[in-house]
Amino acid sequence: MFNFWTVVYLIFIGVVAGYAARLLVKGPDPMTWWQTMLLGIVGSFIGGFGAYLVFGWDDDEGFFQPSGLIFSILGAIVALLIWRVVRRRTSGA
Repeated sequence: MFNFWTVVYLIFIGVVAGYAARLLVKGPDPMTWWQTMLLGIVGSFIGGFGAYLVFGWDDDEGFFQPSGLIFSILGAIVALLIWRVVRRRTSGA
């Protein structure tokens, strides 16, 4: 499933989707560039899972799959909002 170009694709989509999610969701999110990249990569898999559930895309690859740019950004937004809730609960604020 994963080869060199898949990893390059995930890194590129991760950076773009992570920064787009941080721009679209208002509020401070102090993250390094690699945390933003991981946010986008996680978002890509969340978006792939969502597309699989809603539209039945890529049934042969299963539910655990990376997504395209739009669903990666949507998934990164979901991951960012979940991260904020978890961070708020653990910090006691």
